[in-house]
Amino acid sequence: MAYSCEPDARQVADFLGFSCDDAHPVGAVRSPFALEHWTMPLLEVLIIAGAVFALVHAWRRWRRDGDPVNLGLWFASLIYLAVIEPPLYFPEWFGLQDYVGFIFSHNVFTVQFMFDRLPLYIVAFYPVISQLTYELVRALGIFARRGAAIGAIATAFASQVFYEIFDQLGPQLRWWAWNPDNMINTPMFASVPMNSMWVFASVSFGVMVWLVVTLLGGPGRTGTPMGGGSVAWRTVVAGVLTPVLMVILAAPTRVGVDAESEGTLQRTILWTFLGILWLVGLWLLADGTRRTWGGSTPPVASPAFVRVYPALYVGVHAAFWIAALPAFLGATDGVTAGGTPIGSGWYALACFAVAIWFVVAALLATRSPSREVGSAPGTTAGTGDPRTRGADVTP
Repeated sequence: MAYSCEPDARQVADFLGFSCDDAHPVGAVRSPFALEHWTMPLLEVLIIAGAVFALVHAWRRWRRDGDPVNLGLWFASLIYLAVIEPPLYFPEWFGLQDYVGFIFSHNVFTVQFMFDRLPLYIVAFYPVISQLTYELVRALGIFARRGAAIGAIATAFASQVFYEIFDQLGPQLRWWAWNPDNMINTPMFASVPMNSMWVFASVSFGVMVWLVVTLLGGPGRTGTPMGGGSVAWRTVVAGVLTPVLMVILAAPTRVGVDAESEGTLQRTILWTFLGILWLVGLWLLADGTRRTWGGSTPPVASPAFVRVYPALYVGVHAAFWIAALPAFLGATDGVTAGGTPIGSGWYALACFAVAIWFVVAALLATRSPSREVGSAPGTTAGTGDPRTRGADVTP
């Protein structure tokens, strides 16, 4: 089983409390009551149910509102996962062991795939985050007012805050563990590699949303609804190009990386990029909120998902953090009594504050069903598909 359980993988698996020596190459199912931590089955329910909700919402957006962007995002997320995850789990299969190495391992959840490396909830996580953040930004009218590129930047910022309230907590609760001996995981910010915070939590979703909105701009671009074949090939292109552009945009953060480096240069670059993202993102969020309070943001079509799921996501993660707080506060040198590393409390708190801001702003933006809406991401009220012109915004 050298390909599925090399020494680094075995060491991380032992730390997480399972053995990877006899992992099934295709999949495995376990009792949700026998997992390492009680939060794990609840996390699975939250994310998998959210993915199903997002798919139903995306289908309705396409068939009722004539906008294929949500559906494209949902499936592009899975294509992106299929392209990017196998090399991360099995770099030796792709000749990348000298360039990437073994980065991390998920713990075993109820349903696992690929030698126990890929939990089902992670498959669902990608479309959940892409839909959640896109819908929040769409609800604030940022795509309609400022176009695909600025909307994608706002989505990258939303992804940062919603992703990091999850990412800063996972290692403490043994949802996954990073390989501390892999140079690619430096520099670390508390228990999270900063490269992951930038590339996977923001760049990837921002790039994906920009590609999908650009390629599947909906009826506002052509005047007619986009057919299934056109939606399909554009979605595939977006999903395949996402990791390519992601790697290109991540290149500056790896300047000067070597085995002897302490990561000072990379830390500076990454904090600079993250700082710029926060400044621009907060400005876009504040502008969207101001327009929402001023009543100048038309309510969007089919707002049920954005009214329900983002608040649920934040609320459940808040409960997880509260449950983890005693061990977090009792940690010594960043490690709990159980031997798990803790994330950054102040950064998680900042992400929670902005995530709540997003949720409240989106709820305010969708509070009135009486005005006209446009169905396409680049349109305003009363434009787009003639079938939805003047339609109400009931769920």
